[in-house]
Amino acid sequence: MPGFRGKSVHIDDRHLHVELDDGRVISTPVHWYPELEEASIAQVREYRFICDGTGIEWESLDYHLSIEAMLSGNARQSAA
Repeated sequence: MPGFRGKSVHIDDRHLHVELDDGRVISTPVHWYPELEEASIAQVREYRFICDGTGIEWESLDYHLSIEAMLSGNARQSAA
């Protein structure tokens, strides 16, 4: 899906922000992702894009997130 590929990830004290390759930035509440909210800054910074850029993996946390789920508002239900 064009535009659904991630370019970068940033987490602040309130939101998870994902910049897409088309320039859009999507933000969702970080409290939707307890594993990320409780992780150290170092752990949160150690992400990689998977599935041709359509998902995000935090290997040290064994946590995966679909960008499409974030866009559809179903990130809570789809986070693994």
